[in-house]
Amino acid sequence: MQDRMKNASLSKLAGVLVGTATLLAGAPLANAQDANANANTQVLPTEWFKVCTKQGDNDICNTQYSLIAETRQLITAVNLIEVKGKVNQKVIQAVVPTGRVIPPGVQIKVDGNQPQALNYSVCFPNRCIAEAELTDALVASMKKGSQMVVTSINFQRQANPIPVSLKGFTDAFDGPPKDESALAQRQKELNDALQKQAEERRKRFEDAQNAAKQGGEAPATAQ
Repeated sequence: MQDRMKNASLSKLAGVLVGTATLLAGAPLANAQDANANANTQVLPTEWFKVCTKQGDNDICNTQYSLIAETRQLITAVNLIEVKGKVNQKVIQAVVPTGRVIPPGVQIKVDGNQPQALNYSVCFPNRCIAEAELTDALVASMKKGSQMVVTSINFQRQANPIPVSLKGFTDAFDGPPKDESALAQRQKELNDALQKQAEERRKRFEDAQNAAKQGGEAPATAQ
């Protein structure tokens, strides 16, 4: 009973930070059709970063990484949340699309290490969150590792592995949190990149239409 209450308190306290990756990017999560099903899916450059906030008697920090497609879909996100104060707890969360098979949960695997299972804690209309206790051993393996693979099972009962780079994780986890100006700049850079790619897609589409009207072949880049 105490464990359930403790978990409920954590979920409430961490609620703002849990969705930071999604809200920061202004991006919806990929729907039930896996965003990486198409080999041509373009993924935007991203990085590990930490944000901290104070909620009541608790200080909450979240070291996070979000993988975003050029279509503004958030393919997956990883959150390492640490709560200090009246509540003291550490948790790792994986954010994945909806349309998942629930019992298997989500598996995370760092390089060649044994995978760790995360159980689903909550699903929203646009994303599901799985979580487990964040251990020192996992943090150490992430600091030494080069890649984490986040694997969920989609509604077709197929494994959906998503690679997450661990480059920059140690600096983000051990370093100071991003301030508001840095976060605002990161948001602006992401929005600019998304806008540029949207304009490029629109131009390719218009060029293909014009070529078709003129009876010519569409440019190869329009495919």
